[in-house]
Amino acid sequence: MNLTDPVADFLTRIRNSIRARHQKLDVPASRLKAEIARILKEEGYIANYKPTEENGLKVIRVYLKYGPNNEAVIRDLKRISRPGCRVYLGRDEIRRVQGGLGISIMTTPKGVMTGRQARREGVGGEILAEVW
Repeated sequence: MNLTDPVADFLTRIRNSIRARHQKLDVPASRLKAEIARILKEEGYIANYKPTEENGLKVIRVYLKYGPNNEAVIRDLKRISRPGCRVYLGRDEIRRVQGGLGISIMTTPKGVMTGRQARREGVGGEILAEVW
């Protein structure tokens, strides 16, 4: 199955799994999805992720994170830049998400990073998604 927007599919699978209260989910693997999962883990939005292989297909197993009262750590995810409408920001245009309570995920010339890291490094790039 060929997807036109694999990042949106990844975010939608996370959103649906959280709403269904699943503990883990599997997504088809790619380098970009692995980098997004790394950022989500570093920022504390998911418990862990692990690249693995199932039935000869490479997948990324994402372990979701819930609070003490079984509330999800991720409130929502929003895809910003899409294949039909790319959104690029300069280093001075990167804004805070939800007043600093969320993160933006960006692809920059220095790799995939959060908006906060991109501002600190002084680089702009394509804003992929916002998570809060």
